[in-house]
Amino acid sequence: MLDLSDADRSMLAGADGAAAADALTLLIRFAEAVGAPGLIDCASAHVDGCLYHGQASLDFAERFVALGGRVRVPTTLNVGSVDLIHPELFNGDPALGSAGKRLMEAHGALGCVPSFTCAPYQTLFRPQLGDQIAWAESNAIVFANSVIGARTNRYGDFIDLACALTGRVPDYGLHRSENRLARTRVEIVGLEAASADEAGQIAVAAGLFVGRECGATIAAITGLPRVTSEDDLKALGAAAASSGAVAMFHAVGLTPEAPDLMTATGGVEVPLAGRLDAADIALILSRLATVHDGAALSAVALGTPHFSMREFERLMPMCGERFTVDVYVNTGRHEWGQLQARGWDRQLERAGVTVVVDTCTYVTSIMRDLSGAVMTNSGKWAYYAPGNLGVDVGFGTLADCMASARAGQVVRA
Repeated sequence: MLDLSDADRSMLAGADGAAAADALTLLIRFAEAVGAPGLIDCASAHVDGCLYHGQASLDFAERFVALGGRVRVPTTLNVGSVDLIHPELFNGDPALGSAGKRLMEAHGALGCVPSFTCAPYQTLFRPQLGDQIAWAESNAIVFANSVIGARTNRYGDFIDLACALTGRVPDYGLHRSENRLARTRVEIVGLEAASADEAGQIAVAAGLFVGRECGATIAAITGLPRVTSEDDLKALGAAAASSGAVAMFHAVGLTPEAPDLMTATGGVEVPLAGRLDAADIALILSRLATVHDGAALSAVALGTPHFSMREFERLMPMCGERFTVDVYVNTGRHEWGQLQARGWDRQLERAGVTVVVDTCTYVTSIMRDLSGAVMTNSGKWAYYAPGNLGVDVGFGTLADCMASARAGQVVRA
């Protein structure tokens, strides 16, 4: 039997309105299903259900609007189906575009922040170490748990909004300290002195390996390059969550709950899931691409997860001349505002770069030409795009992608 607080019982009886009562009813059923003993307060939420997947998702959100629902904690929104800032970019079924826009607006009517980003940790609403949160979107979940040290389970569509409308989460899983320890380990060997470009590639390969080999088991990763950045860890988590049911990893010496291996495991010796050297990394990445050097390109796609300002700072010096194929960069509204303030939006446009906001090129119809392969530096984009878009994919560093955009074919250093 779930242990409810007096405030929970009051909410369930309708003291906070019909929407909160209905959301709490759903949340209680979910908590019972996962075996949680009770509910705890959450500091924030991130809702993935604003991406249109059919009429049911729209009915769910609009019912809470009709009931006068309002979120009770700061709640950011994941990507939607259209770029509301650049609606002309959408080239799909108008009916789907209209329904997607309506769903995004319904979440706004509930008081959610119209962030529409898969990287809410890059906004002003970044949580703090130890915060209990209710986040959806696979890469955001991994980043929050691993890189920030906030605490969330893998909340999916509908439950994420129920948590936001009640300000409560089930007390189970990764909300509890004992469940956040590593129970396997992955060793990266001989690559600690790798360059910044190499570090990004190593992170993607490590993430794909952890997702495939470790699944939902938390892995402690040792030996990542010393120059591994937050963007690299973002890429690692996104790749891991794409190839497996990963919600958390520890990068020993880099992430807050893993200053050393023994702390990450709670002092327990854990089995080795794998040992990766440079040859292993290269093999994993070669399998990610479906085309290789010299293949004709129709586009380059960057920013999955959404590009950070640090990534834009690396990109801008590479945009001095117009590219020969379409280049798309997905990013959030927070970064879009900073691009405009610096005048970089105009510089990117002159170079033939299309900045996509509010959505992502692998989940909605935006890319103009898919007749050739698409080059990316994103492990997540490369993993999903062949199935979602039916395209071949080339994979390389950011510099490789920009060289390829100029050449019109896959070029890798």
